[in-house]
Amino acid sequence: MGFGLDRPSVSSATKWLGFVTAIWVQTISGNNYTFSNYSDALKTLMNLTQLELNNLSVAKDVGKAFGLLAGLASDRFPTWVLLLIGSVEGLVGYGAQWLVVSERIQPLSYWQMCIFLCMGGNSTTWMNTAVLVTCIRNFRSNRGPVSGILKGYVGLSTAIFTDLCAAMFNNNSASFILMLAVTPFAVCLTAMVFLREIAPSSSAAEDKQESRYFWFFNGLAVFVALYLLAYDFIPDPSTILSYVFSATLLLLLASPLLIPAYTYVSALAESRVGSADPEKPIPVAALEAPLLAAEKAEAVERRRPVIGEEHTIFEAMRTLDFWVLFVSFLCGVGTGLAVMNNLGQIGLALGYVDVSIFVSLTSIWGFFGRIISGMVSEYFIRKAAIPRPLWNAASQILMAVGYILLAIAMPGSLYIGSIVVGICYGIRLAITVPTASELFGLKYYGLIYNVLILNLPLGSLLFSGLLAGFLYDMEATPTAGGGNTCVGAHCYRLVFVVMAIACVVGFGLDILLSIRTKRLYTKIQAGKKTKRVSIL
Repeated sequence: MGFGLDRPSVSSATKWLGFVTAIWVQTISGNNYTFSNYSDALKTLMNLTQLELNNLSVAKDVGKAFGLLAGLASDRFPTWVLLLIGSVEGLVGYGAQWLVVSERIQPLSYWQMCIFLCMGGNSTTWMNTAVLVTCIRNFRSNRGPVSGILKGYVGLSTAIFTDLCAAMFNNNSASFILMLAVTPFAVCLTAMVFLREIAPSSSAAEDKQESRYFWFFNGLAVFVALYLLAYDFIPDPSTILSYVFSATLLLLLASPLLIPAYTYVSALAESRVGSADPEKPIPVAALEAPLLAAEKAEAVERRRPVIGEEHTIFEAMRTLDFWVLFVSFLCGVGTGLAVMNNLGQIGLALGYVDVSIFVSLTSIWGFFGRIISGMVSEYFIRKAAIPRPLWNAASQILMAVGYILLAIAMPGSLYIGSIVVGICYGIRLAITVPTASELFGLKYYGLIYNVLILNLPLGSLLFSGLLAGFLYDMEATPTAGGGNTCVGAHCYRLVFVVMAIACVVGFGLDILLSIRTKRLYTKIQAGKKTKRVSIL
């Protein structure tokens, strides 16, 4: 799949084209957060209690635990192999769920459904690992914006799937699951052709150009989010309006192609007029350049690495900083997942018949949390050496306030709570991704990232499967057929109180990590300044 990377115009355009396809992969890899859109159909069809339904959602998240395989594979296989495995696994996992919900086959046994949900959940770990590892290595000087944009589109993914299903299929659960099965497979086939590791920028001028392009991607993504948000508040849109919305949305998602096209044409024009000399290919060894520009490679005896240097997974796990990051991440994403997995039942308990708007609100505002935190954290590292974990601490406190509002169950609190949880969950994901690479290096980043992502199934089990499931069933009344139901603010009140306390614990851990990494981020800031001054 070579593209003649010795020509700078082709090399630069290919790198940006790969980033665009990475955006598309992330746009469809948030399907794991859409369980609330069809969970009620599964509960009715299979006559499940809330605890049994929550354990199905846990099975979906347990699939992420097997993301360790994707992490190991990322150091041994090319990007396209990871994308192929993820897309095929998702096609099988969601395809089986579609057969059940569409009633084309008899309902599968409970353990069989758990397996297929687990496969669907695991499929996204292959996609996310392929995309994040490749893009952060390709754009290592702009890790914050890269993480924010890619994770931001994951946040928009749920809203995109939900709104497209509402516009084209009238919120039909079977059609929705079919879309979750087929769309990621088709998109990954495209990304397999263009997404691969390419040498990162080697000068401050290139870094500055990359930053300008990332601002374009950010602006475009914000426009897509506002467009989705506006459609959510249109009461009963007509069929024609729905189809116009869908066509326009697909056009907006294709518009990032303007950047690789512009890059290719500009570089080609410069080479024709002789304004730029052909660039020599950057050696593969450049891909292993250290994060801190001030560091110099030294041939010394093997010693335990310090924070900011390359760590293997075992070296990272022997540090206090890794476990502080791990547990604080659990407090944030675990509680956030519990809300997302139970939004359907939370909405029904509070008297809402249609909960799709809350799913979309969580998704869209999660996008804003991801994309803004990525750019803002990068800016303040360059300007004031502010540690990234400090932004995680701020999100934990805000999330705790959101859970208190949900526990009080004031009128409209579910709208506010959905927005707050979405923003904070998004910040948590977007900040932790580059933080891990800055603390423990990029060489073994694929595996380290997937170990941290173990918090998703672990958090889902603790906060959704056990905490929310048991406490809901304690308040619920049995129904005919073996299920149960609960209506009223009391159904989830204690759940929200416990999760607010967990967020306060996470806040304390993030403050501790910010203090411990202050010196590292001061060095990172100095390295970025040195690179800028070197070309003056």
